[in-house]
Amino acid sequence: MAGKDRDRGTGRRRGRDGAGAVVGQVDGGRAELEPDRERADAWTLLIDGAPQSHVDLADPRHLGFAYQRRIGHLIDLAAPARQPLNVVHLGGGAFTLARYTAATRPRSGQQVVEIDAALVAFVRQHLPLDPQARVRVRAVDARAGLAKVADGWADLVIADVFHGARTPAHLTSAEFLDDVRRTLAPGGWYAANLADGPPLAHLRGQIATAASRFGHLALAADPVVWRGRRFGNAVLVAADRELPVAEFTRRVASDPHPGRVEHGRALADFAGGALPVADVSAVASPQPPPSVFR
Repeated sequence: MAGKDRDRGTGRRRGRDGAGAVVGQVDGGRAELEPDRERADAWTLLIDGAPQSHVDLADPRHLGFAYQRRIGHLIDLAAPARQPLNVVHLGGGAFTLARYTAATRPRSGQQVVEIDAALVAFVRQHLPLDPQARVRVRAVDARAGLAKVADGWADLVIADVFHGARTPAHLTSAEFLDDVRRTLAPGGWYAANLADGPPLAHLRGQIATAASRFGHLALAADPVVWRGRRFGNAVLVAADRELPVAEFTRRVASDPHPGRVEHGRALADFAGGALPVADVSAVASPQPPPSVFR
């Protein structure tokens, strides 16, 4: 889910049923593919009006949403350039990050878990994957799909799961992260797209939950999100080895839509004593206000 942190050229436009737009019904609601007026072969995927993904078929290295660019930085930094990775994507959308990984790290093994089988078929029909990309797609619940990943297989697990505009409760808990850790190879990373707004209670709880399972964390978000002034996306990365925070910070600050990265004591202070989330107490992420998508 992306809100106002979208870059110019990937925003929501009125008249989506006009020339070039593609509309279909999927399990999650009304799926729409809007052509990008500034990039000839690029599209924005929306589900019931909520922007989900931006894809440039001509240049899969282009990441149009700020949060996807931040996860792209993590894909770049997880290993030396062009070294193949094993990546699990929880949440498929339009397969933007799987396409990016295949383009920047050829021969990577990738598993995409997307519960909406009709959405998978819709995207495959209108935005086909490169047949040379080693991407396997499972149309099951994210946690059920994660359970099928072999122990220690993944170098990187990316969670970008939204039902409508909210992350389901069962993907916010420490028990969920236990299964993420099971699938990670030694030194592997977990990255998650989180969405929250004032008073940022969900975000603080997710930081505390990740800190209960991983030794090193960093979080990237827009300054206005950090200050609790509006609803938006934040990208969390967690690992049991030291993260390249300085380079991640530099890249995020240099983006067209600059963000700020916090880690260590500053991030712990931001969490403010929040408690880890357990399955029995987990709730879905907050519903964004309607203004986020305007």
